Amino acid sequence: MITINKPLGLSHAYPLERIGKPEEILFFDIETTGFSGEYSRLYLIGCIYFREGRWNLVQWFADTPESETELLHSFFSFLKGFRILVHFNGDGFDLPYLRKRCAHYSLPWDFSGIKSMDIYRKVKPYRKLLGLENVKQKAIEQFLGIFREDALSGGELIPVYQEYLLTHDTRLYHLLILHNEDDLKGMPSILPILSYPDFLESPFRLVRQDIRREKEEKGIPVELLGLTCESDCRIPIPFSAQKTPVRCHAENSRLFLGIQLFHGTLKHFYPNYKDYYYLPYEDTAIHKSVGEYVDKAARVRATAKTCYTKQEGCFIPQPEPVWEPSLKKDWKDTLTYADFSRISLQDPEIFRRYVALLLKYLMAKER
Repeated sequence: MITINKPLGLSHAYPLERIGKPEEILFFDIETTGFSGEYSRLYLIGCIYFREGRWNLVQWFADTPESETELLHSFFSFLKGFRILVHFNGDGFDLPYLRKRCAHYSLPWDFSGIKSMDIYRKVKPYRKLLGLENVKQKAIEQFLGIFREDALSGGELIPVYQEYLLTHDTRLYHLLILHNEDDLKGMPSILPILSYPDFLESPFRLVRQDIRREKEEKGIPVELLGLTCESDCRIPIPFSAQKTPVRCHAENSRLFLGIQLFHGTLKHFYPNYKDYYYLPYEDTAIHKSVGEYVDKAARVRATAKTCYTKQEGCFIPQPEPVWEPSLKKDWKDTLTYADFSRISLQDPEIFRRYVALLLKYLMAKER
């Protein structure tokens, strides 16, 4: 086994304290000969950590197939000095892989007492909102304006390692080591992507509320409720998203929401439809206690689709009921509305809940 230790001249634009105590955080990445922890081998583990005001690198490289157990012992012994393990999709691959390799050799090592922080899983729910093509490390780097060229991928390095075992060519060794080092160096640089979950999960405050009129592409005027929201967190790169009837733009510490109001007639559906009659001529439902006095020819038993009363006015969309009564355009609709003249956004708790629901709506997949 070959061990590499050296300082790194890195900087980070994200406060490590949001993850935990800097001296307790360990970033890591592994290189393997395949995806299966049962049938492939581990040949490199790399870590970076922040101590005494600087970044440091440590790597363990299996220069022979028999070195794999030594890699595992070295890594898990080193891990004892840390409490938080940071990685990219490690919950999905790296950690399960290492557990299987330990089980393969009947080694007692595990990740008990270690908190796992997966950058991939933290960002994945916000992919659609941020407009990310995917949640691979390279896509996140491009979103943040970081561009680096990878000569080879991890998969392409497998035959390189196999050739190294046969030749012990120094050139191949450096190629393997530098690829892992570059991936590790990239982790602190993409940490600012965590600002987006911080920002979007923080409690927003209402700064300004206004009504404005705009024209859609077809020239139809629409009325928008504009909400300016403030967060205690800031984001490095602005983003925008839209899903009718909601649009948003975020910049620095502010989130700007535009919510299209609906003018017209909506329906309030009653859940206990078996207690109602539907009056076809009036296009409304009435309770049976009143409907008994209506001519039988002018009434039918209500169904879930016909058990409603109608209301005309100006309405605000709500992805989930915040205000009652909630109304819909149609029985099958998941988006509900509330009477805009009766609601208030001045209550901080109601406002935070409503904004959280709008963001959830923007992040959801189209049906």
